[in-house]
Amino acid sequence: MQITPDIVTTLRPDEVFVFGSNARGRHGGGAARIAYERFGAVWGEGHGHHGQSYAIDTMSGLDVLEREARAFVVFAAEHPELRFLLTPVGCGIAGYAPEQVAGLFSGAPGNVAVPTSFVPYL
Repeated sequence: MQITPDIVTTLRPDEVFVFGSNARGRHGGGAARIAYERFGAVWGEGHGHHGQSYAIDTMSGLDVLEREARAFVVFAAEHPELRFLLTPVGCGIAGYAPEQVAGLFSGAPGNVAVPTSFVPYL
């Protein structure tokens, strides 16, 4: 199992920063702001792959987060040429605990690095 670094400041050309967003794609703080300022996240786009980032809506409820996580796992499997650095999505401003979120990413392919806080629950 690959582990996402605690702090991501640069990416290799084949890496994608996976972060929690809101549905409106207002990337004003936390990992979303980093994704917007450094890794190509698009203001106004709160879902999916943009530049070297991948947005997961964590602010619209756990059911939406679950759907978005499943879509991400499929996307990652379809793109084995990329390495995805999953941050602890949903565990910041959205207010979920790692044990509530980590399992949503079970079955992620080997090209997905996971945060240390998710490891006990996968």
